[in-house]
Amino acid sequence: MNLSDYKGILVFAEQRDGVIQTVGLELIGKAKELAGVLNVPVTAALIGHNVAGLAKTLVEYGADKVVVVDQARLEVYDTEAYTQVFKAIIDAKKPEIVLFGATTLGRDLAPRVSSRMATGLTADCTKLEISEETKGLEMTRPAFGGNLMATIVCPDHRPQMSTVRPGVMQKAPRVEGREGEIENFSVSLDTSKMKVKVVQIVKETANKVDISEAKILVSGGRGIGSAENFAALESVAKEIGATVSASRAAVDAGYIEHDRQVGQTGKTVRPDIYFACGISGAIQHVAGMEESEYIVAINKDKDAPIFNVADLGIVGDANKIASLLAEELKKAKDAK
Repeated sequence: MNLSDYKGILVFAEQRDGVIQTVGLELIGKAKELAGVLNVPVTAALIGHNVAGLAKTLVEYGADKVVVVDQARLEVYDTEAYTQVFKAIIDAKKPEIVLFGATTLGRDLAPRVSSRMATGLTADCTKLEISEETKGLEMTRPAFGGNLMATIVCPDHRPQMSTVRPGVMQKAPRVEGREGEIENFSVSLDTSKMKVKVVQIVKETANKVDISEAKILVSGGRGIGSAENFAALESVAKEIGATVSASRAAVDAGYIEHDRQVGQTGKTVRPDIYFACGISGAIQHVAGMEESEYIVAINKDKDAPIFNVADLGIVGDANKIASLLAEELKKAKDAK
C-alpha cells in the first residue's frame, strides 16, 4: 500500500428521514480543524434517497466537497448496501482519514467498511489529533471501563478510521452561501449479496429525551440516594426548565434509565448550565460534562473532586439544596 496515494478527510454525513444528524456536522467541524493541519480538503458522503437537497447544508457547515449517492434502494438503511456504497467512495476518492458518528447506524456501518478496506477502526473516540512528527491521526478513546485513556494510531494502512460519539466534537458555525463542490456519485449495487429485506419500520412513540441537546441539565449521582429522590429532582428541574441526567453510579443503581447517563460510557453534554447534584466527580463523569458553560456542584463532601471543575460549589445535602435553589431561581425568573 502506497500511503501517499491517500489524501483528504471523508466524513459520513448521516441522515435519517431526510434530516442530517447533528453528529455529522460535528465531525465536519472537527475534520476542518484536522484538515487545516494537513492542508487537505474535507469531503462529506451523503447517502440515501431524495437527499441531494441536503448537500448545500453540509457545504455551509464546512465541507469542501459533498459526494451524493442517491438511489431508491438506499432510502432505508441497509448494512450491505451502505457498505458497498461507502467502499466504492473510498476506492474512488482515497481519503487518508474517514470519520463516522458512533450512533447505532454508524457503529453498524463503520466496522464493516473497515473490514472490507482491510484497515483498522478505533471506536468511540473522544479526541482526534494529527501527530506533529508523523502527520498520522492519533485517536484517543477510553479503555478498561474508562479507567485508562488509550491513544491509537494506524501507521501502515489507509484510510485511518474512527467513530466519534455525538456531542464530543463541536460543529463549526454555519456560513450561509458558502461555496463547495457537489458531486453525484454513481454506484452499481450487487443485490445478490443483500440477504436482508426491510418489511416494516416501526417507530417508537415514547417521548425520548436527548440530554445532549439540553440547555440546562440537573444531574444526579449516587448521593441522591433513591429513585424516589430522582423523581423529586425531576420536579426541581421542571421548575427551571431543565432536563434531568445522571452519573453512571445512579444509572447502575437503577435510579434512572441509561439514556440519561453523562460520561465516557454515556453521553457527552455541553449545556449552558450543569447542576451536579450528589456527584463525586469521577474522571469518567467529568469527561462527559467538563465543557459545560457553567457548572454548579452540590455535594456533602467538601473534598469531592467535582468541586475542582465547578464554577460554583455548594457543600451540603443535594436533595435539600437543589429544591431551595430551584425556588430562588424561579423567583428571580418571575421577578424579571
